[in-house]
Amino acid sequence: MPLISAADVARPREQTARRRNIIAAARRAIVARGVRGLRVKDVAAQAGISAGLVSYYFPELDRLLVDVHQDSVDRFYWGRLRTIEGLADGAARLRALVAGGLPVGADDEICHCLYELHLHAARDETHAGLMTDLFDREVALYASVLRRGEQEGEFVLSAPAEDVAATAVVLEDAYGLHIVARNRSIDRRRAATLLLSCLGTMTGTVLLDPGCSIG
Repeated sequence: MPLISAADVARPREQTARRRNIIAAARRAIVARGVRGLRVKDVAAQAGISAGLVSYYFPELDRLLVDVHQDSVDRFYWGRLRTIEGLADGAARLRALVAGGLPVGADDEICHCLYELHLHAARDETHAGLMTDLFDREVALYASVLRRGEQEGEFVLSAPAEDVAATAVVLEDAYGLHIVARNRSIDRRRAATLLLSCLGTMTGTVLLDPGCSIG
């Protein structure tokens, strides 16, 4: 491990911020290189610090990857939850969920990182657990919106709320992967249209409002 000086080590009150900065840098490095090719020096370059300092805070690269995954899961989920706060009706909440669940484009950092780490989950139980946790939280979020809309008489569900919710999350993930992978045949707008059309059928309501475009 490269040597680090005492001046490189942050004071205790600054260490949390330093760790957060390293996690953010690792996320950018994962997007740039992927998980399998990731090296400590790649994270250091993104963070603008020495490789030794990265290793001081994260002696094991695997531990850093877990923290990046957890941070990305939390940021993605809580971002989705905030998009539906204060919305008056179920249709608006579903549109907001769809908008928040699809990548904004191929360079969407959080979504791209999550796809890289979810693929890594096939070989690692810890990452598989984090992927499962995000899926379950997203399904629960959709299901709560669907049940509320049904209770308020806005939706007529064609299947149990949890099944409709799981279908929505799986479709989001599938469309999102194509967006991040730069599939030229489908973009965010078309993915949103297809998903809202499917949800409209499953909820018995019109979600494709011409005045409510998802760009």
